[in-house]
Amino acid sequence: MKYSGLFVAALCGLILAVALCAGCTDTSTTAAAPVGGEDASVSLITITDGMGRSVTVPVAPERVVCSGSGCLRYLTYLQAENRAVGVDDMEIKESIFDARPYALANPQFSSLPMIGEFRGNDDPEKIVASNPQVIFKTFCTEASEADELQEKTGIPVVALNYGDPGAGRADMDQSLRTMGTVLGNEDRAEVVITYFDDLTADLNTRTQGIAEEDRPTVFVGGVAYRGPHGFQSTEPAYPPFAFVNARTLSEGPDTAHADIAQEKIIAFDPEVIFVDLFTLQTTPSAVDELRDDPSYTAMTAVQAGEVYGVLPYNCYSINHGSVMADAYFIGTVLYPEEFSDVDPANKADEIYTFLVGEPVFDEMDALFDGMAFKRTNL
Repeated sequence: MKYSGLFVAALCGLILAVALCAGCTDTSTTAAAPVGGEDASVSLITITDGMGRSVTVPVAPERVVCSGSGCLRYLTYLQAENRAVGVDDMEIKESIFDARPYALANPQFSSLPMIGEFRGNDDPEKIVASNPQVIFKTFCTEASEADELQEKTGIPVVALNYGDPGAGRADMDQSLRTMGTVLGNEDRAEVVITYFDDLTADLNTRTQGIAEEDRPTVFVGGVAYRGPHGFQSTEPAYPPFAFVNARTLSEGPDTAHADIAQEKIIAFDPEVIFVDLFTLQTTPSAVDELRDDPSYTAMTAVQAGEVYGVLPYNCYSINHGSVMADAYFIGTVLYPEEFSDVDPANKADEIYTFLVGEPVFDEMDALFDGMAFKRTNL
């Protein structure tokens, strides 16, 4: 019996050690926290968003909203469009020139509750009323903008740098990966990124070996930028041209919008002109100018009938699918031999079906008077 006290003490020590070890082991990713208006315990992850912010979000949320230009486009690319529970007023407005393939493929967006005005002018009360678990937001000018919305709503805000398939490709890929991680759709994000890689590689392979003297000089006018514009509106590093190694009027290394002086366009005198059909919304349109302005009518491309319509580059930010479809059409015009196996309309629908789930080329073409991917009748 003289050892009974020692035995009890040892047994108590063993029990205490086991309890401490159990307390040091994370056996679950579940945390009790109100996220997105929910009081129940939810599984959480912490991600780093496009503004470098650490944001804790629910794992694979089923209810989200997308604020800002192009944000809902990415949700659609990631095949999570059914998780949207509110939209910008841009998705609700009726337009006879709706050049957004993701919206044409998803008419249900127009019947969802409005969470604010277009271009990210959010209404926190309306967002809260739609009860999302996560807010995705594009085009934040600074981190504090996302922080403020998160504080006002009590809902985690994931900021995204939108990017584009050209010079902004790193931002585009990061945004797709970040959104995919939050949604639990990482595999789809990688498939989409690889798809764009494959398209750009194919375009480059077809055109990189063409001699300089066999590359016609080109210009694209009427490019939309926060609305429709006339012929002088362009993109100095228009991605469809870059993807097919076209000879362009150089105005700088980036894709920033620019209005080129008429005199400079005339002096460049491109052999082939492409017109962004979003211009048809304004008067005079780029087509009107090319038909009626004597300075333009004398240009080589106009005289030769080498003017073609392309699908809008921008419509609530850059239409990535249309960028790639335009590149293939432009390739067929500039280098018919290298693109002899490509039917531009069919290629466009292949791209749209992959990205947004529906072949919408004919619908968009009809909106623009049947002028897409055709020689423009001046």
